[in-house]
Amino acid sequence: MMEDMSRCSQHRKRQPCPECRKLRNQKIGPDRKDVTVAAVVAIGKNRELGKGGKLLWHIPDDLKRFKAITKGHPVIMGRKTFESILGYLGKPLPERTNIVVTREPSTARRRLAVPGVVVVGSLEEALEKGRALDAEEVHIGGGAQIYEQALPHIDKLYLTLVDDAPEADTFFPPYEKEFTKKVFEEEREWNGIKYRWVDLER
Repeated sequence: MMEDMSRCSQHRKRQPCPECRKLRNQKIGPDRKDVTVAAVVAIGKNRELGKGGKLLWHIPDDLKRFKAITKGHPVIMGRKTFESILGYLGKPLPERTNIVVTREPSTARRRLAVPGVVVVGSLEEALEKGRALDAEEVHIGGGAQIYEQALPHIDKLYLTLVDDAPEADTFFPPYEKEFTKKVFEEEREWNGIKYRWVDLER
């Protein structure tokens, strides 16, 4: 008896293979498409990021850009960054799953048990959770330690390069040698502050 050639080479089941279909739906296994890991971040001339747990600039169009790019996608952040968002907005980032990384996930899960928030114990767990939730993009939302840990995993940077060098206590990690492909650039100005939107890939 001749072998039926219309079988999945991976699972040896008749096409359409139910196992492959399940893997595609779960976005895992051999048929998984790569999920882009990205960061949207505003930094100064010396990669200044923030001070005292707060942003250094509140440029309206830049905040709108952050929302537009991250909307509908998971955003991974540290506990302090998440708490600063709660202090600023009074709620988690809306229309996005907020994935909070903390060293004490069990305690934080009880305290942060609100819709739209997922608490995890490591960046690796956060990335795994983000990829399970979104087949397109997962975003890194800071702070400095999370950016540094995540940089090797990041595929694309949506940068706001501000022509300013304010006093800061947190800085974005060096990225220039790793992200060399410029795919977008636009010069802008707000209230005398000059800045550029620059999108970089590896």
